[in-house]
Amino acid sequence: MFDARLRPLINPALDRIGAALARRGVSANQVSAAGAACGALAGLAIGLGQPLAGLALVLASRLLDGLDGAIARARGATDFGGYLDIVCDYVFYLAVPLGFGFAAPGNLPFALLLVASFTLTAVSFLAYATLAAKQGLETRAHGPKSFFYSTGLAEGAETLLAFVLMCLWPAAFPQIAVVFAGLCLLTVIQRSVIARRVFR
Repeated sequence: MFDARLRPLINPALDRIGAALARRGVSANQVSAAGAACGALAGLAIGLGQPLAGLALVLASRLLDGLDGAIARARGATDFGGYLDIVCDYVFYLAVPLGFGFAAPGNLPFALLLVASFTLTAVSFLAYATLAAKQGLETRAHGPKSFFYSTGLAEGAETLLAFVLMCLWPAAFPQIAVVFAGLCLLTVIQRSVIARRVFR
């Protein structure tokens, strides 16, 4: 929901850092993989009862996720880079709720609910992107991307905010997970309504 509004504010700084890293030979794919590793370690830290360490790794993962696109813009984007970026994103998206699921037995049903909602949201996102590519549709609302990015209520900024709140108040994980799963479901419904209108 807020990603398209935040991009013009954060992209200039990311582009400067990304261009400097590109000049030093750092590749976007390396940074994507590092972001996924930080996301997986965040889930591990949370699962071991260290939510603040998990928070630091969550923030590092998202910084790297922003920098991989900036490096790709400086060095030239590739289709494989776009593929790797989305795969690495979902390593992060799934690792964090799984970490909370292992952190406390009572969290497990809510972690599974959140993983299921992320999966359904991902399916709607990728199905929309596939059909948009088939019809030659393009959008620049989220900046240059390897494939069509459809908007929704629950996007990257909202997910990051939810994860930060979970790490700061781990006891509230079940409540935050239920609310965010509801936002994911609304996003799928919203995207499906738009898809019905666009792809009829």
